[in-house]
Amino acid sequence: MSWTVNVKKQAQKSLKKVPKNIRATLEALILDLKLTGPVRGDWPNYSKLTGSRHHCHLSYSYVAVWIEENKELKIIEVTYVGSREDAPY
Repeated sequence: MSWTVNVKKQAQKSLKKVPKNIRATLEALILDLKLTGPVRGDWPNYSKLTGSRHHCHLSYSYVAVWIEENKELKIIEVTYVGSREDAPY
């Protein structure tokens, strides 16, 4: 069974402001999240944050942050996409 990945409205708004190649990288990340779940040790600079939060770099300047919402129902929510300087670590 694959995972469901939702992107919060705020992250969707931020996504419109990032370069096209970063959006493509995020789409690839979301596909990986759907297929294999929230732990992404195969992505650059991935780390598990506090609790069920995770993040990885989409490039040197951009990151994505997601939360493992529900393990049993396999739901992941992307909460942030944007510059690493503003990332909610």
